[in-house]
Amino acid sequence: MISVTNIPPHLPCGQFCWYTGLTSVSDAGESGYKTDSVASVSASISSSVRDFPFENGRRYHRFREGSYNFPNDDSEQEREDMKHAMMANLYGVQNILDMGTGTGIWVMEMGDLYPAATILGVDLSPIQPEWVPPNVKFMVDDVESNWLQPPNYFDYVYARHTVMAIKNWPKLMERVLEHLKPGGWFELQEIHHFPQCHDGSMPDKHPVTEYWALIIEALAALGVNFNATLLLADMMREAGFVNVTTRIFHIPIGAWPKNKVLKMVGLYWRTILEMGLQPIAIGPLTRGLKWSPEQVEVWLIEVRKAYMDSHVHSHMPLHIICGQKPGPGVEVM
Repeated sequence: MISVTNIPPHLPCGQFCWYTGLTSVSDAGESGYKTDSVASVSASISSSVRDFPFENGRRYHRFREGSYNFPNDDSEQEREDMKHAMMANLYGVQNILDMGTGTGIWVMEMGDLYPAATILGVDLSPIQPEWVPPNVKFMVDDVESNWLQPPNYFDYVYARHTVMAIKNWPKLMERVLEHLKPGGWFELQEIHHFPQCHDGSMPDKHPVTEYWALIIEALAALGVNFNATLLLADMMREAGFVNVTTRIFHIPIGAWPKNKVLKMVGLYWRTILEMGLQPIAIGPLTRGLKWSPEQVEVWLIEVRKAYMDSHVHSHMPLHIICGQKPGPGVEVM
């Protein structure tokens, strides 16, 4: 098991993370850029959880059906893996618990890189591979229900791209704090899904901004605060974490940056967003705003075109938020 005392102090947030050194658009932009019994919380990989429901032509998770408003089919898995590839070009990380592991690609890579660590990936969908490194385990579970592990169990808890799924962040923060060992770290990597523009090239009323405004509205109707990214650091402090820090990376949408790394990251992100237009919108808009599937598809035509406008220099901020559980020997900065 990796000891938290061995976390390299020079890395961002004081834990397992490194990055390209490009933390803002100006650096690389224009000049170079509820509560359940323990028995019901966890589900084995049985035929029941693999009996996936279909809705509007897309496949969704069966366990806790409807808790997550986005598909888990093959094309969505491909998009999730592309997110991983994009993030790997910015930095790399290590952890013990991965909440919302998705396809499990990150957990498996970390299992290979850190064979001494025991790495658990948790998700509502059993879509991970069966052949994994010996130190990797996947579990079908709901992180917003009671956890099976005892308090003070994990050295490190990590999650990314979960802001669209979690309904009760304060409660989840409390649960993470309870299950971390004293001195352990909690890291969140969440993108604020609303486009920004630093040079005025994106009009105020743009199909892409209108798209995300509607997604935010629809998820709110379903009990999810899609703007929670902006509140997570304060929530972490209020839960009792210390040494809370936030770093912000700006993820370009498209290949407009001059910097080669950001250009590649931008191509990844635009492709991810374009592939995600229908799977991101179809659940929230039909469930939350009661649109018909046909309405959604027609509306997406203009949004899809808008993403390809090379004259618009837009980006989305990625927040890396880290906090430490207080305890003996923990120095509060």
